[in-house]
Amino acid sequence: MDTTAIPAAEDTGTVEFRTTGYAHPDAQALSAEVQQEYVRRYGDPDETVLHPEDFEAPAGLFLIAYLDGRPVACGGWRAKQAGPHGLRDGDAELKRMFVIPDARGRGLARAVLRRLEETAVEAGRTRFILETGTEQPEAIALYGSEGYAAIQKFGIYREHPQSICLGKELAAAV
Repeated sequence: MDTTAIPAAEDTGTVEFRTTGYAHPDAQALSAEVQQEYVRRYGDPDETVLHPEDFEAPAGLFLIAYLDGRPVACGGWRAKQAGPHGLRDGDAELKRMFVIPDARGRGLARAVLRRLEETAVEAGRTRFILETGTEQPEAIALYGSEGYAAIQKFGIYREHPQSICLGKELAAAV
């Protein structure tokens, strides 16, 4: 298990990143919470099919941020290859970025995103791609502040008017 301890923002304790895999009980619990967040914001959960093996090296990674030992944030990426809708060899798709409500506003999402970018570069990925939605302004603001820009829509929601797809070249990012 890969662990990296970093000091969190002032008075928030210590954040530890653990590469857990998507099948880990904490990953499943946080994924269930993010699905409920989608239900609150969009009326339905994300129907994108995810398999635990999508997030196993070298094809992907899933990590959890623990704040003083408690799982509070997560995210993962899975390798993508060239295909329809602008997908390219070397792409890594960001999935299940989430911070629990009582841990928000501490920079955890940014820290998770940057760590995921680092691990994707280490695995030879050259671009991060993601899909978010209009009802997630916090996510849109975070990605924009980290250099993500609109790309061709992909995935099962590409025709949905609330879907937003973003990408960032990683080679120059890290």
